[in-house]
Amino acid sequence: MTLIQPFRALRPAPGRAAEVLAPPYDVLSSAEARERAKGKPWSFLHISKPEIDLDPAINPYDKAVYAKAAENLKRMVADGVLIRDTRPGYYIYRLTWRGHTQTGIAAAASIEDYASNRIRKHELTTPVKEDDRVRQIEAINAQTGPVMSGYPKAPAIDAMLARAATGKPEVDVVADDGVRHQLWRITDDTMIDNLTTAFEALPAIYIADGHHRSAAAARVAAARKGEGSHNYFLSVIFPEHEMTILDYNRVVKDLNGRNAEQFLAELRKSFTVTASDQPVRPRSSHEYGMYLGGHWYRLSIRPELVPNDPIGRLPITVLTSNVIEPLLGIKDPRTDKRIDFIGGARGLEGLEQRVKTDEMAVAFALYPTQMRDLMAVADAGGIMPPKSTWFEPKLADGMVNHVLD
Repeated sequence: MTLIQPFRALRPAPGRAAEVLAPPYDVLSSAEARERAKGKPWSFLHISKPEIDLDPAINPYDKAVYAKAAENLKRMVADGVLIRDTRPGYYIYRLTWRGHTQTGIAAAASIEDYASNRIRKHELTTPVKEDDRVRQIEAINAQTGPVMSGYPKAPAIDAMLARAATGKPEVDVVADDGVRHQLWRITDDTMIDNLTTAFEALPAIYIADGHHRSAAAARVAAARKGEGSHNYFLSVIFPEHEMTILDYNRVVKDLNGRNAEQFLAELRKSFTVTASDQPVRPRSSHEYGMYLGGHWYRLSIRPELVPNDPIGRLPITVLTSNVIEPLLGIKDPRTDKRIDFIGGARGLEGLEQRVKTDEMAVAFALYPTQMRDLMAVADAGGIMPPKSTWFEPKLADGMVNHVLD
């Protein structure tokens, strides 16, 4: 088995992508998905969030939900909205957002290499979410949510993908959020073989977004056993140097019994604290912006307090070890209701707003995790702290789907 192999994608028929493409299933609530799909009978949300076509009171993990997904997929195929390519190929998937472009390859990635950790992970998964994706895959006999991954420095692969992304694309759609999605199909046997060989020479690839999808695919493969396409999972793999991780910021409801002056005094034991008349966006990995009491501050951690291991030196680990746990008393950010997480797409204004409304007492702006940091953690077999990465732009559901023959 090779690290990646070509596959026969199930994808939108020519001219239908604008009607089909949808945000990833896990970035919308059921209510949001129901609203987004109004008047859009061919939106892929009818497959990825099929509860939107059932009673709003239904449990999204009910058997009827998965049955509805299978019914909707069959309908879209029967009506010619989705078609399946007749021969295997690779697909070049390009995302363009706010002037940034990243060009990757849609391929079937090896479950065997996932199991051996050549396809590396950095996040824990939860059984409920894994179970959901397993039931979805089994119900529709396909993998519909691509796993976003990154490959390490490989100029030869970059060049091959750039050459393949020429000419008129099969799909060229700008989504509601302003992200441009383009797709080219590769069917030339020599180019396919060259790409397969080039990826096979890589030491590893790294899952960026989609740990539950890949874990579910591995469980399906283990249950089915034997040969077949279930031994590979749908992945779009980008050069790591093109991938963008936005900041993932924190807001906390109270100062754990301190007033603002007392809290600032405690911070000065570990940080240089400088008041700012402008919102503070961190300029380096161990600098933080803080909004407290209607004012912005720049916090710079004392260098001797920064560990040298891949997880310990992450911005969120340093903040947790020096502020969130000891000063604010939050031991488990996964379960503590006093802390919340705000993706960088909302900007520093989003942090200010949560504090100005008195909903939260303090906000922290973090320097974005870098792909090299994520890769270092994965190489060391470590697990990133919760809510460490927010990848933008995101892949669209419905662009390419992997049928399990």
